[in-house]
Amino acid sequence: MRFDGQTILITGASSGIGLGYAQEFAMRGANLVLVARSSDRLGNLASQLHAQYGITVEPISTDLSVPGAPAVLLERIGQAGHLLDGVVNNAGFGDHGDVGSADPHRLSSMVTLNCTALVELTRATLPRMIANRRGVVVNVASTAAFQPIPTMAVYAATKAFVLSFTEALWHEVRGTGVRVLAISPGGTDTAFFTAANATGTRMTANPMRSVEQVVATTFRGLEQGRPSIIDGGLNTILATASRFSPTRLAMMISRAVVAKT
Repeated sequence: MRFDGQTILITGASSGIGLGYAQEFAMRGANLVLVARSSDRLGNLASQLHAQYGITVEPISTDLSVPGAPAVLLERIGQAGHLLDGVVNNAGFGDHGDVGSADPHRLSSMVTLNCTALVELTRATLPRMIANRRGVVVNVASTAAFQPIPTMAVYAATKAFVLSFTEALWHEVRGTGVRVLAISPGGTDTAFFTAANATGTRMTANPMRSVEQVVATTFRGLEQGRPSIIDGGLNTILATASRFSPTRLAMMISRAVVAKT
């Protein structure tokens, strides 16, 4: 699958899975608009990808957890003359701890980034893709989407939203030439757990999947035309099993998995 001459927007592109997507789309010929909060890392990545692949790369530093930020971002993209042919909504974060003791602003920012910004950017980019009968929407969900997770309640709920929204969208755009996919990684070797205050949990004690594996799974799902895909065989078994388990049992197991040792 090639993207020569197409422009792809990737959020959360400065590190982790977003960085992996930037490298893979660049290798496949796409011009890129890269978005993250870290301007230095974005600038360095843009220079590297341009030099390596000869593509156009526009780095834009912004915080999509701020209400209204997606509209400002889209305006900047338009002013720079970029017409988007796809979007990878990768930016997101989680938090570990009980809702009752959590920072309310952090919870609100999580919902805004993980859900609201994702919907706004998807909605804004879809009409051009549908009109051109080509395009790609990749929304990063999580294996957390498949069951409630006490102590990561809001994060799991946002990812359940992403999965449901994306699968419904896949059905809406069938036959238009636009590919829509929700990718659900499990534990992946990134800085996610550190940022989520979740280091030292049983999940981080298990072998992690690599960014490269998640990216490869994503493109396999796109090539197969699937609405969603889970990264990794064991993750697939566990996530699927949780859907058929009694809710109380699923919550007991999920809480144990993310409990700190």
